[in-house]
Formats: sequence, C-alpha cells, structure tokens
Amino acid sequence: MTSIAPLLEVERLTIRFRHSEPVRDLSFRVHPGETVALVGESGSGKSLTALALMGLLPRGARAGAARLAFDGDDLRGLDLCAWRGVRGRQIAMVFQEPMTSLNPVLTVGRQITEAVRHHEGLSARAARVRAVELLDLVRIADPHRRVDDYPHRLSGGMRQRVMIAIAVACRPKLLIADEPTTALDVTIQAQVLDLLDQLRRDLSMGLILITHDLGVVGQWADRVVVMYAGGKVEEAQADALFGGPLHPYTRGLLAASPQIEGGRTYHDGPLREIPGSIASAAGEPGCGFAPRCAYVRPACRLAPPAVTEAAPGWLVACPVTRAQPQEASRVATGSL
Repeated sequence: MTSIAPLLEVERLTIRFRHSEPVRDLSFRVHPGETVALVGESGSGKSLTALALMGLLPRGARAGAARLAFDGDDLRGLDLCAWRGVRGRQIAMVFQEPMTSLNPVLTVGRQITEAVRHHEGLSARAARVRAVELLDLVRIADPHRRVDDYPHRLSGGMRQRVMIAIAVACRPKLLIADEPTTALDVTIQAQVLDLLDQLRRDLSMGLILITHDLGVVGQWADRVVVMYAGGKVEEAQADALFGGPLHPYTRGLLAASPQIEGGRTYHDGPLREIPGSIASAAGEPGCGFAPRCAYVRPACRLAPPAVTEAAPGWLVACPVTRAQPQEASRVATGSL
C-alpha cells in the first residue's frame, strides 16, 4: 500500500486559537483503500484535525500546514466556494452524534437527496430513487418506507446509518468517521463498523477512523496514529503497534484497555490507569507526557521530542526509544 501515491498528505498541521495550539506539527498520510485510526483520549486534538480536513474549523481557529494535499490538490487557502465543492463529493464526514447532526424537521430522504442534488444535479425524482438505494446500501430494512421517516422515529443505530448514507451519497474518495459508535450498544457498534469497512472496500475509499476505543482500532484499522496533547507520539501498522508499543503513552492506553478481538488481552493483570490528565501538559517546555510518564528522564523536560523512525514505517516521539533502543525494547515489553 505504501507504494501507491497517498490520497491525503498532512505535513506539520498546526491549529491555533488566540491563546493556544491544540494541534501542533501533526503529520500523517492516508492511502486509497486504507483505514487509518487517530487514537487518543479526549483533548488530544483528533476531532479538530478532522474539522480542519473538512474546512470546518470553528470561528477563531486558524490552520497552517507545510503540506495539506488531497489527491494531489492543495487544500490550503481554499475559499468557501471551493470547499463546498470538496465536502461531500471528495471528502465526507460522519459526525459523532447523529441526533444533533440530522435536521429534526426534515425526513431522512430529504436530507440524503440534498447532497446528491447539490453535487450531481439530479432531479427530485432521481434523487429520491438514489436515497432509497443508499438506505438499502447501509442496511436499513424497508428503505422505501424509511425514506419518509423523520430522525426521531429511528433508533440510534439507524440514525448513524443515515449519517453514513449521507456521507457516501456522492462516493467520496475519503471518509472521516469521528467516534462513529458513541452511545451505541456493543452489538450495534459492531454492525456500524462492519458497514463502514464494507463500504470502504466496495467504494475503494480511504477511511480515517477517530476513536479512543482500542478494541475498535485493533480489529478495523490498518495503521494507527496515536495523538497526545495535540501532537503525534507514535505511528505504526496496527499489528506491530499492538504487539509491542514503544511510546509510554501508547503502552498506558493499552494497559487501560481490556482486550482485543478474539479474547487476546493486551496485558496480564488488572487494568491500569494513566495518572493525571492531558491538561497537565499545558506550558510544558519538553515532552507533554512527561508529567504523567513513569519512564521520564531529565532530557524529556528540556525540549519537545522529535518524531523519528524507530523501525521501517514505525515512528515514535520519545527520547528513551531514540537514544536507548535496548531500554525502549524493555519499555515496550513491560520489563522496565
């Protein structure tokens, strides 16, 4: 997959508000047909990153990047009209809470047809036919009847499926799913994620999966980008990362997670929490994770650690792993 030209290239993305930088120097790529998971606890900058990729940052926020390219085209500096041509047609997003994203006074069919009529110029009749097809595509039973339902008449899982139908209505090349299983029960979560994965394969989309659930990541992602306090601390193929994470924060996330698919546990013994919170990183001159890290060294507090390659395709921001590979190995296996 790495030999294929990237669909999305993000290099040194920084998002600024007046007195803060909630995302700093973030870089990653997404290839066609690949699922990349952005992982981290609340406040790590995952959702803001997604909004930047959609040109939907809140008022007062500014984004800058060394490179921000989609399918070879530069996204930096697009005006509102240009972004409207990209959103929905090229890049689409499934938002976290469907009940607040769907319009309660419009039928779900009307909300689906808005996208296809805007981007593809279909007639009202043709757009309605497409809406029924899309509801069937996302596995909603009896789509001919459900197309005239209002959001409040649907279950949480069905509303999320409608959001997915709206997002894929114009067959985008990149889909961003921001915590798509929030507030859904476990059975429905699996169905929604299976649907997203099936659509990724059927439509040959790239997929950015934003989550804090490592069970989801272990089962569905090809590659994982771990974020902490607005920056990337580790990136690797999912299998390699779960087999032996290098960054202490990634290890902490895994230690706090019960299990991966198939009953294989991440660790032995009881779950362990990461002491402190992301807020404790504010104003730190060195590594933002240093106040919470059990392996902190004096060098960690001097300057923000650079993201370097610990192994082919495996990036990590940690002075321990960079300067002392043997010690890093012991950190990764829990023997330190």
